[in-house]
Amino acid sequence: MAQFGKGYAKRSTPSYFMAIVGVSLVLFLLGLLGWIVINANKLGQNFKENIQVQVFVRENVSPKDSAALVSYIAAQPYTKSYEYLTKELAKQKYLNDGNKDWGTVLDKNPLPASINFFIKSQYAVADSLTVIQNDLSQNIAVSNVQYNRSLVTNLNNMIRKISLVLLGVIIGISILVIILIDNTIRLAMFSNRFLIKTMQMVGATRWFIAKPMDIRALVNGALSGIIAITGVLGVILVTENYIPEMRALRDYPFLAAMFLMMVLLGIGISFVSTHRSVLKYLKMKLDDLY
Repeated sequence: MAQFGKGYAKRSTPSYFMAIVGVSLVLFLLGLLGWIVINANKLGQNFKENIQVQVFVRENVSPKDSAALVSYIAAQPYTKSYEYLTKELAKQKYLNDGNKDWGTVLDKNPLPASINFFIKSQYAVADSLTVIQNDLSQNIAVSNVQYNRSLVTNLNNMIRKISLVLLGVIIGISILVIILIDNTIRLAMFSNRFLIKTMQMVGATRWFIAKPMDIRALVNGALSGIIAITGVLGVILVTENYIPEMRALRDYPFLAAMFLMMVLLGIGISFVSTHRSVLKYLKMKLDDLY
């Protein structure tokens, strides 16, 4: 009799192993997609921050006005980095690029001094750059402000199209992930439907039956998220080991947010699916369980 009771209890114990594996695998795939999206976003930011604006300084401008212009540009929120090129440095750069010296033709250096600066990614749009150009052009020390307009337009159009495609993929995958996790949990609970019904028949309350399974669902969801995060981190480290350049794209705040979302998603869907399944089997008649 004791052996029968022990065997029955063992068979009746909910088996969550496959549910944890299934949820972990789905979250892992979602995490990989999220990592790809984060890298694509970071790469787009890097491209934007390679847009250079050249501010040419007028001839015969006083050193005081030149210094004031440099300080003004350096203090602006759109400036990521800047470089001040005097006429002599501009000439040296011109020669270093493989161009011929004009010394035999011209007596005077025709290249103007300039302030070349790179903008932050959030300002790399046509409207913002137009405002920046108009603002700097009003400075008495500025003769001209130039940047590659076509590059800005083409880059933003390309990033916009890629973002829309990735957004569509994320929405589709997210819906699929929720459905797959829900089905995985419901399948695991299906194998325990007789245990749930038996507890109800011996007088256990709905809360008494659901509480331990809900708690277990929370634990399993968190465990699945942690396992999935470990797998994603492994893929990231291996990829960066073979492609060291990808380390520059690592975005810690976004990765942390993604990992947190993976854990919360695993916990949330596991809890809702488990609790809903328990209530479903409690409401069903015994004959309907077969």
